[in-house]
Amino acid sequence: MAPGRRGGIKFSKLYSFVRGNADEQRPEVGGPGFSRVVYCKEPEGFEARMYNYPNNYVRTTKYTVMTFLPKSLFEQFRRVANFFFLITGTLAWTKFAPYTAVSAAIPLIVVISAAIIKEGIEDWRRYQQDVKINNRMVKVHVGNGNFKSTEWKNLKVGDIVMIKKDEFFPADLLLLSSGYEDAICYVETMNLDGETNLKLKQGLEVTSEFNTDDSFQQFRAIVCCEDPNAHLFSFVGTMELEGGQYPLSAKQLLLRDSKLRNTDYVFGAVIFTGHDTKVMQNSTAPPSKRSNLERKMDRIIYLLFLIVFSLASVGSIFFGIWTKDDLANGKMKRWYLRPDNSTIYFDPKRAPLAALCHVLTTLMLYGYFIPISLYVSVEIVKVLQSMFINQDIHMYCEEADRPAHARTSNLSEELGQVDTILSDKTGTLTCNLMEFVKCSIAGRAYGDSVTEVERAIPRRKGPPLHQTQPNAYDHLDNSGEVKPVIKGFNFYDERIMNGNWVHEPRPDVIHLFLRLLALCHTAIPDVDENTGKLSYEAESPDESAFVVSARELGFEFYNRTQTTISVREFDPLSGEIVRRVYQLLNILEFNSTRKRMSVIVRQEDGKLILLSKGGDSVMFERLTKKKSWDFEDATKDHVNKYADAGLRTLILAYRELDEEEYENFNQRFNEAKKAITADRDDLIEEITETIEKDLVLLGATAVEDKLQNGVPECIDKLAQAGIKIWMITGDKMETAINIGFACCLLTQKMQQIVISLETPEIQGIEKSGDKLAVSQASANSVLHQIREGCEMVDSKENPEGRFALIIDGKSLTYALGADMKDTFLKLALGCTSVICCRSSPKQKALVTRMVKLGTRKTTLAIGDGANDVSMIQEADIGIGISGVEGMQAVMSSDVAIAQFCYLERLLLVHGHWCYRRISTMICYFFYKNIIFGFSLFLYEMNTSFSGQPAYNDWFLSLYNVFFSSLPVVALGVFDQDFSPEMCLKYPLLYQEGVQNILFSWIRILGWMFNGFSSAIMIYFLSTKALEPQAFNAQGHTAGRDILGATMYTSVVWAINLQMAISFSYYNVIQRICIWGTIAFWYFFVVVYGSLNPVRSTTAYKIFIEALAPSPAFWLVTLFVSITTLIPYFTFSAIKMKFFPMYHQVIQRQISKGGRLADTENRNRDRGS
Repeated sequence: MAPGRRGGIKFSKLYSFVRGNADEQRPEVGGPGFSRVVYCKEPEGFEARMYNYPNNYVRTTKYTVMTFLPKSLFEQFRRVANFFFLITGTLAWTKFAPYTAVSAAIPLIVVISAAIIKEGIEDWRRYQQDVKINNRMVKVHVGNGNFKSTEWKNLKVGDIVMIKKDEFFPADLLLLSSGYEDAICYVETMNLDGETNLKLKQGLEVTSEFNTDDSFQQFRAIVCCEDPNAHLFSFVGTMELEGGQYPLSAKQLLLRDSKLRNTDYVFGAVIFTGHDTKVMQNSTAPPSKRSNLERKMDRIIYLLFLIVFSLASVGSIFFGIWTKDDLANGKMKRWYLRPDNSTIYFDPKRAPLAALCHVLTTLMLYGYFIPISLYVSVEIVKVLQSMFINQDIHMYCEEADRPAHARTSNLSEELGQVDTILSDKTGTLTCNLMEFVKCSIAGRAYGDSVTEVERAIPRRKGPPLHQTQPNAYDHLDNSGEVKPVIKGFNFYDERIMNGNWVHEPRPDVIHLFLRLLALCHTAIPDVDENTGKLSYEAESPDESAFVVSARELGFEFYNRTQTTISVREFDPLSGEIVRRVYQLLNILEFNSTRKRMSVIVRQEDGKLILLSKGGDSVMFERLTKKKSWDFEDATKDHVNKYADAGLRTLILAYRELDEEEYENFNQRFNEAKKAITADRDDLIEEITETIEKDLVLLGATAVEDKLQNGVPECIDKLAQAGIKIWMITGDKMETAINIGFACCLLTQKMQQIVISLETPEIQGIEKSGDKLAVSQASANSVLHQIREGCEMVDSKENPEGRFALIIDGKSLTYALGADMKDTFLKLALGCTSVICCRSSPKQKALVTRMVKLGTRKTTLAIGDGANDVSMIQEADIGIGISGVEGMQAVMSSDVAIAQFCYLERLLLVHGHWCYRRISTMICYFFYKNIIFGFSLFLYEMNTSFSGQPAYNDWFLSLYNVFFSSLPVVALGVFDQDFSPEMCLKYPLLYQEGVQNILFSWIRILGWMFNGFSSAIMIYFLSTKALEPQAFNAQGHTAGRDILGATMYTSVVWAINLQMAISFSYYNVIQRICIWGTIAFWYFFVVVYGSLNPVRSTTAYKIFIEALAPSPAFWLVTLFVSITTLIPYFTFSAIKMKFFPMYHQVIQRQISKGGRLADTENRNRDRGS
């Protein structure tokens, strides 16, 4: 049985739209996109089985048992390098192979296995999570009013389920009834959108009576609704129950993975199951992002392939020529190959065919040019780098208990190459914690608090600002005690506080103004049972601030039901607090298109009144033309001043309604809600337009969204690093500009280029109503302003050469058009700062795409809300701030941080390190493999391209795995050219990444040349040193095994010594990796050489009996290894002396104890 009621009738706290009455089904039901039919309580019925809906089992794994091996192998061999090694590994089992098949297969198996195991572990974790979720228990109706527990995976469409408090919803459910009499429940959607604010859901009145187990014995209903889709917060459908048709909306839909809160229980009907649920429809993979370094790394691999194929082709041509001449004039030139009795491989009579076979042999042999462990090593390094980011205590927000979180490791080096940052304002640069600070009522301004922007004015204009009341929290009450801090309320003005507003010139307007604040909202009052303290759950910080402010000014909202709002308000006639109950008839909700919210209430005296609040851009045009009150101009002036002070403003207005007009509106409104079509929202919007007109102005509110700590300093430091910063916001231009000054995005020395359509000419054309003329005139105006701005930038009118571009949303629509996008981008790139105002989420994404594609440089987008998701996903790197607006931005981001100021350390320290480490690491990988591969080529060339390797088979196989990779991985993980403090002190260091200096083609080819030259020195010095004389005391000369082992030892020493001198920073792990690798080579050659000759082949006892006793071996190794470092030392010394890079200049200055003048002048005096 359902839990019993507590304390009699239990009412809910929120009522949204008025309920509809039974009506016939609209003809749109069953049309395209709206064809789903659900037979409630009859999931196994004949009609239900016809639709064959999926079960409720959910799988988020990438693989199944059957597909794991083939799919994971396919993923690995999609990489061209791995595919190449697969081919050569396969050919190793043929007679073409220059080495044993096992030695060729082992490294490939190790590398591919490591990658597959990593994939398997990640997918196994997903599988375990799936099992846990699918086996959760839920109570489902099994007949005759009985409910039985079953697993989530067993649910079917049409099942009736019962969910208790703090349980998750197992599927998308239609809310039928709840523990409240009016079928209301509270839902937490944090798993869906990250928001912690509770959402309210409301069942139909006709189903609210089905609130016990037994009541479902007689329940029968058919739901016709939309097909499965990804729209989380929309739902269209109707319910057929007891002969009536009732409209359904998102208010009745309980989404899978959301949680029931503050409600004892609910009953619901399963509408969508499994992968049809909205959360699963939204679970598409985020856009795949690859870093520029990875793409360039692929191109280098292709270059190495070209080198390999070229060397193999050239060698095969010479091999064919020499093979053809082996029996010239009856003499055998290469007698040891027995050309007179040879197979096809050395047959002079079939030389062309032998050359073709030789191509395959040399492709396998020269494959060591390609670093087989490169991809795996880079992945390991990136994972470790992301762990360092996650564990950085300096990016941990203690207040929010949130560390930085690198949600992907693929883009760590991109953090060091950011050219442009595109940032949201609210919640990103600011705290998104709104405080009510000022208001304008009946043309009079109230509120003495001073905003952060006003406090920043002295820095810009010079004269000090007189602060009447610096902060409402600081003033004392009559007893001399400090009043407690009130969240959301930073207002002080004795004229309207403590009931003093009754003495103001227009108390009637003030009365309506404060009443509107107390009634026009969707907040939920919550009383602490222990303290009795009243708080509010609101959908936005603005709304919470308004309700709290109304309470502090004498109008306390304290209770809500579906149909009423109760307020304790100050009565100007009696001078006392009275309780009034307002009948709530309709809520016309806020959205980004409407930019306003209205409620229709009936007062105790029977009057119908519409209360509305919204942005000035939509509210002033809806005011009545009958100027009964004459303070519209004064209010506009106050709104502009508030915007100058960096405040967010809303216009408050009302309208009295007559009964006939309201009944007509309500009937049409209910009919629109019953529409089962995609344009239902448009129909509702069209009808609300008819009632939200001829409004009477009351005044305006102004709330402050304070800057986050450290934002001005962070932006200033990022600008010093040469990073361009764009602010893209939905706020008014005046607000955005002043916030720009407050956070140092704008300075007095910058010349502003403003592009706007708020001009008398355009406004005059708009009044004509000719949309085509308005569009054409607007486009021409924007293009003209952009061209004028380009001329200003090109002419260098500003002696400082610094410009700031400010553009509004309307102008941006035209500027992003195909015909002027390039011109607009040219202008924007010529400016130091760019601010886009009144921008929609779509415009944010389009601007990001324009910058990314237009500049071909790395872009970073940072935001905190759902409206920033498209921008975050469009950018090369997306940063999500885990702020007040939920976690949607975080869940779509590549890196999550708690505050904007952490971006400074993330980019200038971790980004700089990661870029430097990865770029140097990749260069070194190619260097070490070119040394190894080219030494093989030189040896084979000296043996007339016979296909014989210089080294033992296992020496070849383990080179990339054990004898060269660990030091370079250590470099990629630990190396740092400067400490964090120095990286922040010299922000221009960051430009090395932006300009890609450390991974340019010149630097890459330089490392490759170093590899070729080192290989030449190793081969020729080794062979010339060992050829002429006896190698040991017995007078034996050095054979192929001794020469190969000596060359191999020289290679191991050379690459590790090169690594040692390349490190900028040493720790114990790096020393162990370098010297341990060299020591392990000696250990390996001793152990491997002690094996049976059948297994060790040419390495048998090679070190113990041949190399170690010979002084020549040690002298040659020492001499050759040091010689290979001379070109690098020479080049580095010349470069440091005559062509130093920026980081080398700093290092030299630090070593001399000096200071860098270029940094001391703050990058040529940025800012005022």
